[in-house]
Amino acid sequence: GATRRVSRRGRRERGGRASRPEHGVGSGFITMDWSAVPRLTWESAYLGIVPALIGLIISLPVGIACTRFRWLYGPVLSATSILYALPSLALFIVLIPYTGLTDTTVIIPLTLFSLCVLVPGVVDGMRSVPDPVRQAATAMGFGTVRRLVQVELPIAVPIVIAGLRVAMVSSISLASVGQLIGVSSLGYLIVDGYQRDFALEIYVGGGFIIALALVCDLVLVLVRRLLTPWQPRRSRAEAKALAAAAAPSAMAVAR
Repeated sequence: GATRRVSRRGRRERGGRASRPEHGVGSGFITMDWSAVPRLTWESAYLGIVPALIGLIISLPVGIACTRFRWLYGPVLSATSILYALPSLALFIVLIPYTGLTDTTVIIPLTLFSLCVLVPGVVDGMRSVPDPVRQAATAMGFGTVRRLVQVELPIAVPIVIAGLRVAMVSSISLASVGQLIGVSSLGYLIVDGYQRDFALEIYVGGGFIIALALVCDLVLVLVRRLLTPWQPRRSRAEAKALAAAAAPSAMAVAR
């Protein structure tokens, strides 16, 4: 009796494994719905780029105010850090009763998260302007607004765009989490691949998210070079030296 039960259980397990769909590499490329990838990529780009740009628009006046009034920077930095510590999925769920299952539900939290990077970037950029440059602009008859627009902000551009690059890459990555509440993005490929045990779909979704983040990062690098043509370009040796110096810091942050 025990032997029969074991043999029946073995047949049921083998039958269950046989009925489970298996996706090989060759069949996966054929069965996967590639027509949805361009649309999902565009939706992920929208959900990643818009929050970063809105965050930049908010951070510019806030950062300038923090530079003018130094006592304001501490409370603002604490507030943005607290917002960044909130789980993105929890914020999505809290906003659903008010904004529904729309892109706005994802854009609002991602915009708040970007402030944690962009506000310090604007403040650091404004503080990087040398005092002799400000004094020279004032001596030439520049008013406060004109000096800000024509002197201080152009000098601060490299540091501000460096913060924008981090914020945009982070937003593109977090936008995929919105798929868990039904907001379409490249995260659909990851979630659907996990549910169907379809590894290729997961790899494609993650690969396109990384590629999208790299493309946006390169675009911002080109924008920085266009806005700051006076800055000398680093040689390859200098770039390698900077990368080697930044590697230990990046590993420490990852830990």
